[in-house]
Amino acid sequence: MAKLDGLEAVLDFLKGLQPKIAAQIAKKTLSLNVNPLPNDSKPLKGYPGYYRVDSGEYRIVYRFNPEEDLVEVILVDKRNDDEVYKKLARLLT
Repeated sequence: MAKLDGLEAVLDFLKGLQPKIAAQIAKKTLSLNVNPLPNDSKPLKGYPGYYRVDSGEYRIVYRFNPEEDLVEVILVDKRNDDEVYKKLARLLT
């Protein structure tokens, strides 16, 4: 089972959401420590080691380091536009 880091960002994001949606995102995020590369994960182009999974209308962006067996959640945001990727680029530069 992988270690899970970055939950502070997820918890901050979940505060403003409806409880049902927040629970779905939390469940999906927590499942990453059991299976860091689920079938619905996709690698991010231009960001080696970074992946994304979807939970309803939301996207979870994370980094997986297999050598350390570590999943680091970077960002959670709506997936209906490219804003999540703009935020990611700002975070990583």
